[in-house]
Amino acid sequence: MRRRAFAPERGGVSLLPMLGLFAIFGRSHELQRLDQALLGVGLHPRLVPEAVKLTTLKLLGEAGAGPEPASCAAAAELLGYCVLGAQGFTECNDPSLTEAVEVRLAAALEAGDNLDARVVLLTLHASVIQSSVVEHYGLGAG
Repeated sequence: MRRRAFAPERGGVSLLPMLGLFAIFGRSHELQRLDQALLGVGLHPRLVPEAVKLTTLKLLGEAGAGPEPASCAAAAELLGYCVLGAQGFTECNDPSLTEAVEVRLAAALEAGDNLDARVVLLTLHASVIQSSVVEHYGLGAG
């Protein structure tokens, strides 16, 4: 009887789940959805570290929003604004969207601990946020 590679008969650990870690089977649907949402707001997904995208998806899940298209789009708007800054975001999007995101950002900072505030804090700690956004909203990691 032959044993299959990576699938021990008894008591061993299968290596198949670990292969997904190396993107051998492609990107997850959730990451693809977030990448598309980032492109939709004018931010190329390669400008956002994978750790930030994975953490964003984790935050969406913890908030009960899940990686649905609407929640990915909302998170991408905040990520796009923080990474591109107000001017860069407005160049890629309608000014009304910029205003809406700025209202969300101000409300998030006032609320202190909600999904939007956590996404902004993530960009701050990952050092991908524009200095103009940090200055305008008086953000600090301390």
